[in-house]
Amino acid sequence: MLKLIQFRLCPLSRSVRLTLAELELAFDLVEERPWEYRAEFLSLNPAGEVPILQLEDGSVVCGSYAITEYLAEGAKPPSPEVRPMQVLPGGREDRAEVRRLVDWFHGKFSREVTREVLAEKIIPRLAGRTEHSPDPEVLRAMRANLRYHLGYISFLAHQRRWLAGDEPSLADLAAAAHLSTLDYLGEVPWEQFGPAKAWYARVKSRPSFRPLLADRMPGQPPPLHYTDLDF
Repeated sequence: MLKLIQFRLCPLSRSVRLTLAELELAFDLVEERPWEYRAEFLSLNPAGEVPILQLEDGSVVCGSYAITEYLAEGAKPPSPEVRPMQVLPGGREDRAEVRRLVDWFHGKFSREVTREVLAEKIIPRLAGRTEHSPDPEVLRAMRANLRYHLGYISFLAHQRRWLAGDEPSLADLAAAAHLSTLDYLGEVPWEQFGPAKAWYARVKSRPSFRPLLADRMPGQPPPLHYTDLDF
């Protein structure tokens, strides 16, 4: 069986989990704290980053982009009755737009928002740095950046059926993965971005999202609306 080595609030790991679930692929989860730089972990990925997909023969594919492309190239329904999401749908230009948005969320959005909030609010506590308190200036800048990104998501959701076009795709999974992490931490001002909220409600209502909504961090419960499919 496939094995996904991940950190449960890592949005890149979450996007791979969603992709595996949408493709109806069975997999096991292995929790990793990449900031601990364990030797066994580094032997799998010298970059010291998650996610890592371990294949049935023991070989590995590292990084969310490489993993999702690998899965998309080899996607085959487990049976004729199963019709999984085409994670890279449409023609060449359509797929280019999906990839552009995946790069936006895993690159720009991650740098400007998600990575910062995890570094301020979650990782120090898990690493045992009890003296750490979140930097209010960093959080203020992150929240301003988040509003910009939510505005862009709202624009896309208003113009299109899904973020990249008429069909759900990796773009939706990538964006929703980041927002699910931030939503767990109560950082998303949904009421101010109606189109983004309506789009996210559709994505998190998909069966692939249920395991993410069931995740919990010890000592850090999510807000009540986190698991509410209708907010």
